[in-house]
Amino acid sequence: MTSFVLLTCACLLADPPPRQAVVVVVGAEGAPEFVPQFREWAKRWQTAAEQGQAEYFSIGLTPSEPATDRDVLKDRLTRLAAQETTEPLWLALIGHGTFDGKTARFNLRGPDISPADLTEWLKDARRPIAVINCSSCSSPFLNELSGPGRVVVTATKSGHEQNFARFGEYVSRALLDPQADLDKDEQVSLLEAWLFAAAGVREFYASEGRLETEHSLLDDNGDGLGTPADWFAGVRATKTAKGGASPDGLRASQFCLVRSRQELALPIAVRERRDQLELDLAQLRLRKAEIAEDDYLLLLEPLLLELARLYESEPIEKPPVQ
Repeated sequence: MTSFVLLTCACLLADPPPRQAVVVVVGAEGAPEFVPQFREWAKRWQTAAEQGQAEYFSIGLTPSEPATDRDVLKDRLTRLAAQETTEPLWLALIGHGTFDGKTARFNLRGPDISPADLTEWLKDARRPIAVINCSSCSSPFLNELSGPGRVVVTATKSGHEQNFARFGEYVSRALLDPQADLDKDEQVSLLEAWLFAAAGVREFYASEGRLETEHSLLDDNGDGLGTPADWFAGVRATKTAKGGASPDGLRASQFCLVRSRQELALPIAVRERRDQLELDLAQLRLRKAEIAEDDYLLLLEPLLLELARLYESEPIEKPPVQ
């Protein structure tokens, strides 16, 4: 009986399992008409975070405190990023941006933030990071924040795309929209949400008969260049960047804020190993044209065998093999 009580107490006192964390920052609205839009976009992120059982934090929605929004964000990011876990930290920036030809900034109430600020605050991160900057002039954030273990999405392809960006409307809507589930695996990955949002932006400008003034980019291979959505067919990149860099998109496809029942049923260790094997397969496919077929098959076989063993032990949906 004593042992049972001690075991029960130990379970109650044990640290809770790690969870994904979502930080949504709503910047300075600039004009009254943007207030309801930004709040609606933030609310969608909150709903998705709650459905995904993630920690959720918002900045910029409550009356200003003695600490500036910049200081609150710095404190929140550094503490969350320092947690050692494989569960991602998501940072969504909703608002306006500026670019003076040298430095891009995201506009906050009070002091603004630059890519260098976020780079400094996230430099000691011990978990995967996703940064989704929905503002105008946002692409310099991608160039500077890109790195291993990170997915960076921006609403624009350059700092000179300075008109109000509508990307935040569509990416926030995609998080819980079944139509954004392009591969029909009952969950929407960050890659799918981005592709869905980019298509929504294009359709908006086309329906309005207006010139498209924002072109979103995604980077998850760490080269700091980013890839536009029109390089994809479905969820597969059909073009590759110069210099032999791996295509963007695979790591983003492994970030899912609201996971399917099947995904939630997987032990964390199994999910992590599957994700790594998928990345290894993708790297091997890139080298296929450079190595002899027999050597390629020798390298391919152990990866496929290990994946097969995972599939036998857990109900994992198999990816296509090329």
